[in-house]
Amino acid sequence: MYKTALVILCTVFATASLAQNNKVQKDTSFTLNATFVKEQKKRPFISIAIPKAKSDVIINKDIIYRKIGVRSLGLDIYYPKRIHKRKPAVLLIFGGGWRSGDKSQNEAMSTALANRGYVAVSAEYRLSGEAQYPAAVYDLKAALKWMKLNAKNYGIDSNRISTLGVSAGGQLAALIGTTNCNPLFEDTIGVGQGHVTTNIHSAIDIDGILAFHHPESAESLVASQWLGGTYEQRPDRWKEASALEHITNQTVPFLFINSSLPRFHAGRTDFIKLLDSLHIYSEVHTIDDTPHPFWFFNPWFDPMMEHIIGFLKKTN
Repeated sequence: MYKTALVILCTVFATASLAQNNKVQKDTSFTLNATFVKEQKKRPFISIAIPKAKSDVIINKDIIYRKIGVRSLGLDIYYPKRIHKRKPAVLLIFGGGWRSGDKSQNEAMSTALANRGYVAVSAEYRLSGEAQYPAAVYDLKAALKWMKLNAKNYGIDSNRISTLGVSAGGQLAALIGTTNCNPLFEDTIGVGQGHVTTNIHSAIDIDGILAFHHPESAESLVASQWLGGTYEQRPDRWKEASALEHITNQTVPFLFINSSLPRFHAGRTDFIKLLDSLHIYSEVHTIDDTPHPFWFFNPWFDPMMEHIIGFLKKTN
């Protein structure tokens, strides 16, 4: 219990320090600590997943990957020490309704991936209180470009990069997975030099919606804040930000891992039908009797990671 509390306090302190350095007022409505307290009342048996990094795993935090004016965006990278050959890499995207959350919330998954021989990158991106859509997409694609430009330093195989996101991060991971070679979602500000693409190889969507305006969707206020208005005010953005609208033969293989709450995979059935029509591989795993933020907690963390590793092995 003491170790768990210490990890939470350190995470909060690091998040606050980075926000202060960048002079950005962060929305802290979605935190690991508050989520644990809330969910433990309903399921007393849960605990926060805190895998220990193996001795050959190196962790570097708060590396600046993008600057927009005076604003700096950071990422954390977890990678195997022995680099005999290039490793597949995963860009992890935190959730929080596009308005809250922090890259430190991906620590457990990043550690677990690095322990299994993957390079894991958890990137900060601008939230709706700072910049509306498509800023977050531009930021994350800039992180992909940074990964490719720095591939040699961290042993990354640039041809085997996947996105992995949870909740709002899952929506973003899916949007990136459907927009390979789409210039609409590219931005050149603060991404460094070099002519590299932001294309990825596969996408993992953990409880993130595929469509904002859909019979299965229940998005309202938080989506409006990010998209710059309600559906009636900005139907163009509600459509454009939906991964379901961008499926082509350039779309990558997909893994869906979902809680027992259907609203968090709105559009998934239609999405998979389109993937099937194009003969693009996909998997779906639903973890029964789970809350939305199940990815943080035991006993679901290890089974979730096995699904992730199995999919990455198949598609990479």
